[in-house]
Amino acid sequence: MHHPSSHLHQHDHLSITADTGSGDVHPHVHDPESLRRIVNRLARIEGHIRGIRTMVEESRPCPEVLVQIGAVRGALDRVARIILDDHLTECISRAAEEGNIEQEIAELKAALDRFLP
Repeated sequence: MHHPSSHLHQHDHLSITADTGSGDVHPHVHDPESLRRIVNRLARIEGHIRGIRTMVEESRPCPEVLVQIGAVRGALDRVARIILDDHLTECISRAAEEGNIEQEIAELKAALDRFLP
């Protein structure tokens, strides 16, 4: 049986890069405590989604399912905000110090174009 926390020690999937056409990919280094909080939130969201699937399989009333989908959307929005805040605090600040702020901002804009409706 697959345990959802069995892969939580791997954080590579949280290093999101956007293709800006430059061909250069620089590492995103984040505070381990911050990564742990984000991974824990995503694990809870993953469990919540499995619960919604079970509700559908059990033919629970549609309004109940929709309320839970709304709750997951809210949770995803909150974790996205945390990721964005961390990115602005750590990555953008580091890029400014290292002199590659234009590239970092271009990557962020490309990611936001895909993220925002």
